[in-house]
Amino acid sequence: MVLAHSDDDHDHQKQSPFEFLKHLQGCHKGEKVKDVNKLKKYLEKFGYLNYTKNQSHANDDEFDDLLESAVKTYQLNYHIKATGVLDSNTVSKMMMPRCGVADIINGTTSMRAGKKRHLLSTHNFRIVSHYSFFPRRPKWPASKYHLTYGFLPRTRSDAIAPVARAFQRWAANTHFTFTQTQDYRNADMTISFHSRDHGDGAPFDGRGGTLAHAFAPTTGWFHYDADEPWSVGATRGAFDLETVALHEIGHLLGLGHSSVEGAIMFPTISSGVTKLGLHGDDLQGIKVLYNMA
Repeated sequence: MVLAHSDDDHDHQKQSPFEFLKHLQGCHKGEKVKDVNKLKKYLEKFGYLNYTKNQSHANDDEFDDLLESAVKTYQLNYHIKATGVLDSNTVSKMMMPRCGVADIINGTTSMRAGKKRHLLSTHNFRIVSHYSFFPRRPKWPASKYHLTYGFLPRTRSDAIAPVARAFQRWAANTHFTFTQTQDYRNADMTISFHSRDHGDGAPFDGRGGTLAHAFAPTTGWFHYDADEPWSVGATRGAFDLETVALHEIGHLLGLGHSSVEGAIMFPTISSGVTKLGLHGDDLQGIKVLYNMA
C-alpha cells in the first residue's frame, strides 16, 4: 500500500535527479525542448537508447526518431500505451525511484515478453514470459549452491536483519542456502552503502533517483545508495531495506527486471511501501535460470 505523501515527501521530490522530467510532459517527436538531452541520458542509462552509430543528436535537445522509439519501448515495458509521446503516465513512471540496474542490457534483454512470445535480439537472446536475465545468462555454478554474504565496514546496523530476512526468503524458494560471514573479504556476496561515485562504474545520483544496484553472478556486489532515507518496514518518506534487498538479491542470483508490477524484480518502488514476498514470475524466472523442477 502506498502511503500518502507528506510535506517531507514533496521536499524529497524536489531534490530528485528525475525532477527535470516534469516540464517535458507532452513532448513528442519533432520538438526541440530544453532538457530533452537529459531525457536521452536517462533512457540511455536504463538501456533504451544508444546513439553509438549516430552521434548527431546524442547531446542535443531534439526529440528525434531514435528517442521516440526508445520512449515507445519504455512504455511497452511499463504497460503504458506506446505512443512515443512523453505523456503524464510516462513521466509519472519515469520519475519513480528505482533500481539502478538497466532494464535492457546491451540490447539483449527486455522486461516485457508475453508467455508465448519470444523476443530475439541481434545476439539471438531469447526470453520467455515477463522475467528476464542478464546477457548470456550468468549464474552461480551448479556446485556453488551454498553462498556466503558479508557486510562491509560502516554498513548501517539496522540493515543487517532486513537483508538477512531477504536472503532467507530467497533460500526458502530456491536450492540456495545463504550464511552471513564476518570475513567479508572472502564472502561470495557483499552488501554496503555508498554515495555518488563509488568506484564500480555505476555512480549513484543522490536522493530520490536510483536507490540501489547489484551485479550479475558471480561478482556478488550489492550497493545501497547511502543518500536515500532508509527504514525498517513501511515508513512514510523512506524506503524499506528488506524490500530493496529482495530485489537486489534477485540480481545477485542472475535475474534481470520484470514487467510484472507485483513482482519483486519490477524496477520501481515508492517510498512507504513494502513488498516482502516473491511473485510467481520471480519464482518462474529463477527456476528456469537454474533448471529447477
